[in-house]
Amino acid sequence: MKSRSIRQFLVVFLFAVTSSTLVMAETLPTREAPIPQTSNGVPHVQIGVKAIPELSEKLLRQVAKLPGVKLGATRVSLPGAVGFQLADDVSLAHPEAIVGGREFAHLHPDGSLHASLSPQLAQEAVAAGWAIHHPWSDQRSGWEGFVMIYTPQTDAELDVVFELVAKSYEYVTGRQHNYPNN
Repeated sequence: MKSRSIRQFLVVFLFAVTSSTLVMAETLPTREAPIPQTSNGVPHVQIGVKAIPELSEKLLRQVAKLPGVKLGATRVSLPGAVGFQLADDVSLAHPEAIVGGREFAHLHPDGSLHASLSPQLAQEAVAAGWAIHHPWSDQRSGWEGFVMIYTPQTDAELDVVFELVAKSYEYVTGRQHNYPNN
């Protein structure tokens, strides 16, 4: 009887340690760069920040690998922005989170992005310095997670930005992405 209690304790202990490790691994790191200023209205843009073309191109290559995603002219943003469009055969788990058409996110010419995240992840991204809520995020049910993700300035920042875009894809479609982000 005593060995059964020890085994049960070990199982619970190992589960608790493993679970807390998984939670910590999924927590966003705090962004080290200063928070850029943004406009308060629409168009919602960063002020005084420029894209690093190589990082924007790398991000677009990564996003294009998501199943059922086509890159093209945005349907909802500024001229020159690249929309991340979902193919018609991709089912939507959260269609209410999409601002227009089947575009779940888009990349602006300045390297920033708008994306539809889960409301919880949007709060975490804002708190960690990666994003700011879009001025319209409180205008309609389902848009609570609509954020601007700041322009990545380094490869390390790009990794986090891509993961946020991938989480947007996962939230909107209900699908998991499972490939390296290179």
